[in-house]
Amino acid sequence: MARKSNSSSPLSLFETSASSTSTKDAPLALRMSPQNLDEFAGQAHILGEGKLLRRAISADRLSSAIFFGPPGCGKSGLARLIARQTQAVVEELNAVTAGVADVRAVIERARDRRSMNQQKTLLVLDEIHRFNRAQQDALLPDVERGTVTLIGLTTENPFFYVNSALLSRAPAFEFKGLEDADLRGVMQRALKDKERGLGNQNIRLDPDAEAHLIQSANGDARRMLNGLELAALTTTAAKSGEIHITLAVAEECVQKRALIYEKSGDQHYDIASAFIKSMRGGDPDAALYWMARMLAAGDDPRFIARRMIILASEDIGNADPRAIMVATAALSAIEFVGMPEGRIILGQAVTYLASAPKSNAAYLAINKAMSEVEKGPRREVPNHLKDASMDKEALGHGVGYVYPHDFPGHHVAQEYWPNPVPLYEPGDLGEEIRIKERLNFWKHQDKTDPKKTQNRS
Repeated sequence: MARKSNSSSPLSLFETSASSTSTKDAPLALRMSPQNLDEFAGQAHILGEGKLLRRAISADRLSSAIFFGPPGCGKSGLARLIARQTQAVVEELNAVTAGVADVRAVIERARDRRSMNQQKTLLVLDEIHRFNRAQQDALLPDVERGTVTLIGLTTENPFFYVNSALLSRAPAFEFKGLEDADLRGVMQRALKDKERGLGNQNIRLDPDAEAHLIQSANGDARRMLNGLELAALTTTAAKSGEIHITLAVAEECVQKRALIYEKSGDQHYDIASAFIKSMRGGDPDAALYWMARMLAAGDDPRFIARRMIILASEDIGNADPRAIMVATAALSAIEFVGMPEGRIILGQAVTYLASAPKSNAAYLAINKAMSEVEKGPRREVPNHLKDASMDKEALGHGVGYVYPHDFPGHHVAQEYWPNPVPLYEPGDLGEEIRIKERLNFWKHQDKTDPKKTQNRS
């Protein structure tokens, strides 16, 4: 199969793809790239039996697509696998170094192949999120015509960085960080494989060392295999020839202290619970510590930010309405900044939330409202609140509605729902003090002032 590697790319995905993955010179992570779909670890949601992407690859009928997800989860590995299986000529570009001229050159060659011998071209574009709008637009016509089949690779969410027009022609498939069981399977295959892996070496890997390599990888198979290979290469063999990889060796190879922490076990939930309860209880120091434990153990910072967003509404609410803005901004910011700098953003957010005045009034109110919908009497929309744009003359919809902005304080008494029951009861801290005063003033005004009759439909 013909392939062409772009000279402007700093590291070609394919220059060691087909024949060199089994050579001893290639890194273990590259040598262990899946040779077929059955070897592929994880991503069952898109590559499981019967899934669209798997069927398309197996039948060599893959249309353009974008693969996105965290590092080491298989995006490049799947691109290499497709390159081996496809009957197309493979072209590669890296968006860090390629420009519009490079894109046009690839497309021109693809057009020539198609016109002369009906040969297909597969363009693998690494870090596609780095292409600007003009560069992405240069791809559009020929992706739409099928001149090239585009596979875009990115660690970023393409819905933020890739033009909607290109996304409509190259659907995005999300790759997820590998689960511990997936990583363990990859490691065991690397230890046993005598052709591409470490199977020819007498390696004894202690269970706690294996667990640490897996845990420290945080879903990244490449990182795990790099640590395993470094441990195997730097550990002196015993007289028997055995290479004994202990926890201390594993810690040194990944430069990360082992924490007693299983992301899928009880302690994960215990620490996450302590984190939330420390913020709820107003202890920023404790909240920072438990968050640092989660980050050090490899928890996804987005998980932490999502928990803070929930707490900002559930436990702070309208006592400080800025809290949810801070938490939401933190999630958005770490998406753009990433780690390790993202810890600074999370630190600011968690100290703000832990120090904010607390109220669960809004949380209790929505629960009461949901219960009222489920168990309370059915309520019809009052006639004066119905939409009057079409049915005012025939049905009288909107007649009798009183427009609040026409009155002092922009408030006037009128019925907003039948048979009202109290749901939201503001607390006595922060902004809710003022909210409570305002609502009480309106209630008193509603009882003492006659209802005005000026109508707006």
